[in-house]
Amino acid sequence: MKTACVILANGCEEVEAITPIDYLRRAGIEVTVAGLGSREVIGGHGIAIAADAVLDDIDDEDFDCVVVPGGGGGSKAIAADPTAQAFLKKQATKGRLIAAICAAPALVLGQACGLLAGRRFTCYPGMEGLVPEGRFEDSRVVDDGDLITARAAGCAGEFAVAIVRALAGGIKASELASSVLLLQVAGD
Repeated sequence: MKTACVILANGCEEVEAITPIDYLRRAGIEVTVAGLGSREVIGGHGIAIAADAVLDDIDDEDFDCVVVPGGGGGSKAIAADPTAQAFLKKQATKGRLIAAICAAPALVLGQACGLLAGRRFTCYPGMEGLVPEGRFEDSRVVDDGDLITARAAGCAGEFAVAIVRALAGGIKASELASSVLLLQVAGD
């Protein structure tokens, strides 16, 4: 069974967190929700999310994919956390899929971890200038092999389906998109 870890921090964008968690689980992917410093995370709009574990307790585990939701506060917290940085860099070094949305591609993957050099990516509009070493694309979702990025909360469904496609294949991704009535999925 494929595995994924979704890293959450206070101030995360709830839609960008919950949509991938839900869609990946619907596709049969084992998802571990890891809170930064706590098992209870409060999203940017005041919604409490219960994590399965604290990132510090699982930072030595391997996952097939790591997902980093956006939200300014959550992205800044993850970007500033040495454990999160080391975890993401280690997963990337092992060739694991890294997926980030909204502010997270620029703040976490680009600025904090240096994972976007020469890579195709997208992020929240206007933040692309923070990552001059990357190759920004003005698309809702960008799939660059072992890196998937997306623009914002309105792209969360497409983002999650792109992750499912990378981990479980096109048929499973299409079945999922169809079951939730998601229209116009990137790559279909």
